[in-house]
Amino acid sequence: MHRAESRDNMLVKSYLLLPMILSAFERDSAILSTHLRTPAPYLEVLGTAAAVATIDLRDVRSEMRRRGIKVYEQNRLNTGIEARFICRGYHERMLLLNDIVASQAAIHMRRYLGLDISSFKSYEEQYQIK
Repeated sequence: MHRAESRDNMLVKSYLLLPMILSAFERDSAILSTHLRTPAPYLEVLGTAAAVATIDLRDVRSEMRRRGIKVYEQNRLNTGIEARFICRGYHERMLLLNDIVASQAAIHMRRYLGLDISSFKSYEEQYQIK
């Protein structure tokens, strides 16, 4: 049985997370613009973060095409997000639990907003995977 490489899985994970991050930035921009007296600086920061995330999503899609990866089904479950994808001709499945989605999205959002994320360990560091 073929298993997608870790780089392939990271691309699919990014492909699933980035649209949610962009939606969160859009939602937060709408809320800030109506509830703050001087929203312009905050909206500018969110706009810049969203622009960088959009570029990253474009790059992820391009790399997925180059590597022969295509997500053909996404389902929102009570426990998380399930994705089915083809990786170089083999069908694969990925399940991202809600807790993982929330924590990973929060870390990515902090990075896009220019905040320090050095205190967050990577998955490999956290579980001592080599």
